[in-house]
Amino acid sequence: MAQSVTVIPEKIYFKIGEVCELVGVQPHVLRYWETEFPMLSPQKNRSGQRSYRRRDVEMALRIKELLYDEMFTIAGAKKKLQLETRDNTRLKIVHSNDLPVEKEHRADNPSLFEEEDIELEELADDMAERIDAPQSLNPEQRHALRSLAAQLLELREMLKTSPR
Repeated sequence: MAQSVTVIPEKIYFKIGEVCELVGVQPHVLRYWETEFPMLSPQKNRSGQRSYRRRDVEMALRIKELLYDEMFTIAGAKKKLQLETRDNTRLKIVHSNDLPVEKEHRADNPSLFEEEDIELEELADDMAERIDAPQSLNPEQRHALRSLAAQLLELREMLKTSPR
């Protein structure tokens, strides 16, 4: 089937009829999906009517795509959505060379991430070695972990010395 692009209007809340029109399904189908897919959970207003947010509309469109276009079963679509949600919430490794470099440093306000304190850097290296990380990490990833450990130690020291 050809993929069609659905334009979702710039609104905060949508009624069930509007969502049905955007998604192309009947209201009973949408209500059934709510029982099967916990990630599709519209709020209810004071009168008990469903108020769908933009993310609910996007989720309904994705569910329809999985069920109708990609021919997943309900159970298969549920698993696929859980995997997609999990993948989208994973932390990404940021490499130190990807971080913006601050060009101006004032003596009275040193940068949080300056690496002038040798003792702190040695502690960070020690921490990084003790991390129970898989051996499959490449040198770049190890460097990123060491950099993160150093930054965390520096933050801890700042918190200890800051006035309360």
